[in-house]
Amino acid sequence: MRESRILQYKKSISNTFLKTVSAYANYRTGEIRFGIDDNGHVVGIENTEDACLDLENRINDSISPKPDYSLDINKRIGVITLTVKDGLHKPYFYKSKAYKRNDSATIEVDTLELTRLILEGQNKSFESLKSKKQDLSFERLEKAFQATIGIKKITKDVLKTLELFSESEGYNNAAELVADENDFHGIDIVRFGDNINILLDRETFEHISVLDQFEKTMNQYRKYYQYEEIKGTLRKTVEVIPEEAFREAIANAIIHRTWDLNAHIRVAMYEDKIDIMSPGGLPKGMTEEEYLEGQVSILRNPIIGNIFFRLHHIERFGTGVKRINSAYENSDMKPQFGLFENFIKITLPVVQLKTLLSPDEKLVFQTLSGNKKMSSTEVAELTGFGKTKVVSLLKSLIEQGYVKVVGSGRGTRYLT
Repeated sequence: MRESRILQYKKSISNTFLKTVSAYANYRTGEIRFGIDDNGHVVGIENTEDACLDLENRINDSISPKPDYSLDINKRIGVITLTVKDGLHKPYFYKSKAYKRNDSATIEVDTLELTRLILEGQNKSFESLKSKKQDLSFERLEKAFQATIGIKKITKDVLKTLELFSESEGYNNAAELVADENDFHGIDIVRFGDNINILLDRETFEHISVLDQFEKTMNQYRKYYQYEEIKGTLRKTVEVIPEEAFREAIANAIIHRTWDLNAHIRVAMYEDKIDIMSPGGLPKGMTEEEYLEGQVSILRNPIIGNIFFRLHHIERFGTGVKRINSAYENSDMKPQFGLFENFIKITLPVVQLKTLLSPDEKLVFQTLSGNKKMSSTEVAELTGFGKTKVVSLLKSLIEQGYVKVVGSGRGTRYLT
């Protein structure tokens, strides 16, 4: 097993492991195995019981506050496993610095990350902090509530109910985001021509209510991906890309993005697809698999999420990915989800109802359809194709948007 974000090997005991203790306690439970070299070969630790006592003393003397950890000894091979749990009292410092894991390396966190850790340790979110702007107006929010749920006027009591205002702090950042004017970056939309060097249209919606940003972005979508078709006496709206999918993607980008980062939500519009890129990776505590399967809802901005829910911009918390996929149920081309450390990318392709696949590609696609997730070996067994051919066909299907891939290495799985 190779080193990873949650696994580190140490040939011997030295203070360098303490940075990783800080990283695990700050971000995610992980293991450090002593007596194994960088290549994963067991070399063993002498006097493992004394070594455990040494590890305990180093952690207790050097990490503040004290993290939650455990030690396990494999006496047969002389390996000590130190398990450090994701802590509740963040940030955890080593020599007055906080650390995080970056793949298999341990690095110091920057000022922004440290601020986030401090808020998490206090069980607070950025949107709940006091806004720098206290001269806020809410005409846009008031109109939306009048039209949707019959509230005639946005009073201080209503704002308190929506968790936008408190007597002790005044307006918070969530209030500023839904206010008529704010100081936050918003949504940047570019419509491209045949290549990225040809810009046909560009709109940037910022410093206005996120409700306005949402509606103006929907109007841009309708401008390019909907048209009316008249058949006889009937007029029908045709969606080149499903509106429901785009609506969910934009709403979720607003609800889940990191607003403490001075960056736009970027929407790139092409003839055959739309890319939506939202600042901030997955919310802490959510795995890639949970996100893709829509099993868990962890809102980074629950106050904003609650307002979007009340205004029916989202149906239920945690259903966004499922609703996006459902909108493409009758299309051969499927949405793609790219999950990165600092952003999430959703690609919505133009709906294609006719299959344009080769016979071999079609057989692989049909084999995957209806199954949850399959390995390339399982696909090869069911299709009768060789493993090399299956891998090549899967790569082509992924590039065309028919198949999605999750996991890596031996854990790689494919699904439609």
